[in-house]
Amino acid sequence: MDSHQLIDLCATLNLHAIKDSLESRLKQARESKLSYEELLAFLFQDELESRQQKAFEQKVKQAQFEELKSFDNFDLRRYEDKTIQAIRQIMTGGFLAQKQHVIIMGPVGTGKTHLAQAIGLLACQKGKKVKFVRANELLLEFYRSRADDSWDKLFNRYRKNNVLILDDFGLKSLSAEQSSDLYDLIAAMHITSSLVITTNRKIESWFELFHDPVMANAAMDRIINKAYRIVLEGESYRKKFTPKFDKESDK
Repeated sequence: MDSHQLIDLCATLNLHAIKDSLESRLKQARESKLSYEELLAFLFQDELESRQQKAFEQKVKQAQFEELKSFDNFDLRRYEDKTIQAIRQIMTGGFLAQKQHVIIMGPVGTGKTHLAQAIGLLACQKGKKVKFVRANELLLEFYRSRADDSWDKLFNRYRKNNVLILDDFGLKSLSAEQSSDLYDLIAAMHITSSLVITTNRKIESWFELFHDPVMANAAMDRIINKAYRIVLEGESYRKKFTPKFDKESDK
């Protein structure tokens, strides 16, 4: 069987990475006098890496990040040492295995959403199913789902994620229905998944957002007691990109 027949066989078996690298690997084997075992190891590694990359790309697509942000372009130098230490601990990914949560607090423009999406990308790299959504959009989805009786389907789709990122939580007070939806989701996910929440509010003020104080206590108790708390402070990133106008030139 020649190399062309082997390539056709790889295509039939859906070994696409091996198909693409076979000729170059055969040439490498001849020139370096590789053993059969060494050649097979290279070919299988090509296939494995290709499949892992495709799986990662699919998870990133499913996560629906607003932007593809990573820790590589997250500037830690602008934060205090205790904040840097907490973020570095998150970067190890240990919280994923422990099903712990991450609460990211701070004023507008301090990097909360960037950090949350970097955490999400890390989770994708570790094979986790991730979903990014703004908190108000999530609650709106649940509201609309009642009109066509798709609430259960929507709820199950969210709860199946290994990591759920709720961005900008606490911008508005919650109605009784919204409080119930959010509590149900937290109760269903707090043991099996990791929640990543960004907010402009201090945790102490979260309770007043809920329509029912009993429900607020139950929901917050499930998150806060097993969560990393990261406070981002400093000047807004966005100010750096705000256009500056010369008053003299406007005259």
